[in-house]
Amino acid sequence: MNDEEQASFEKDRANLPKKLTGAQAWYGPDMLSSKKWIYSLSDQDIDEINIALKTTENSDIAAITKEDFQLPNLSKKLREIQNEVINGRGFALIRGLPVKNWPIRQSATAYYGIGMHIGKARSQNAMGHILGHVRDLGRDAVNDKNARIYQTRERQNFHTDSCDVVSLLCLKTSKTGGASALVSSMTIYNEMYDRRPDLLRLLFEPFATDRRGEIPEGKKPYFEIPVFNYFERYLSVIYAPRYIDSAQRFDGVPELSEKRREALNMFDSIANDPAINMEMGFQPGDIQFVHNHTMLHDRTAFEDWQDENKKRHLLRLWLAVPDARPLPEIYAERYGQVTIGDRGGIIVPGSKLNAPLDPI
Repeated sequence: MNDEEQASFEKDRANLPKKLTGAQAWYGPDMLSSKKWIYSLSDQDIDEINIALKTTENSDIAAITKEDFQLPNLSKKLREIQNEVINGRGFALIRGLPVKNWPIRQSATAYYGIGMHIGKARSQNAMGHILGHVRDLGRDAVNDKNARIYQTRERQNFHTDSCDVVSLLCLKTSKTGGASALVSSMTIYNEMYDRRPDLLRLLFEPFATDRRGEIPEGKKPYFEIPVFNYFERYLSVIYAPRYIDSAQRFDGVPELSEKRREALNMFDSIANDPAINMEMGFQPGDIQFVHNHTMLHDRTAFEDWQDENKKRHLLRLWLAVPDARPLPEIYAERYGQVTIGDRGGIIVPGSKLNAPLDPI
């Protein structure tokens, strides 16, 4: 690098937030060797959950609150997990919910009740589902521009969801594949800061992102927001690469320049580096929580069982967390509003919040 190039390099860095330090900027191999992110439910925890299930057995799942689903001792652990997710490493796994012994309603109620101790449920689609089902429904996310990738067996690619925290409960696993992959977007930032601050700078500019047919009243079929957003000393990420690509189909969306594509490609390349990310296999009864603002998640492609009763099946929650970070107003384009504890999700005209027990 000559003197002129070095000066340009340092100028790009000078206009960026400083590198991230602390627990949120981690490397996958370190996480896999530590296992400190796994929390196993004790017999006492299961007893508390069973008692809470009895008190809510006739309740509308979508109306259950943490006050309805009381967990006197487990709730203390859940507060610690919530803090670790939004202020620490950005993810956690609770292991041991006895879903193999329960019908779907009990599993869904227990999961939803536990989730309410982390945050408030948000709608995940135009149908108002606050309890989502992640299952292969035979959709084609390439040719069907309104299909959602969680309805397929395809690899998802690293992305964020439209909420503070996304959670999954594993009910059944696939025949092969389907691992959960995680990466720290804060580490991606640090790597780009060191290697190509000129490209990193471009990711602070807005990118058009496809709404995939789920369009709030008065809005365009796409929204525009930067990948990296720095606000009140918090660096946050929002990213859906497939939907950035598919937004190119709309009139009024400028074609991505070569440099902007190079920036996105570098972001993806770092995310996909096994020295940066990590994979975990789910077991039935595992509950995962992931902080969207500092993390990206992915799912590997999978082969499913022929037997419908054995097919891979996860439940999902999108959560607005009461103690979450502030977000810039631009997030309202996707989150509806930025009020802490009451933001995120997909709300379209006519949708009514509900918690279906069958995949739709």
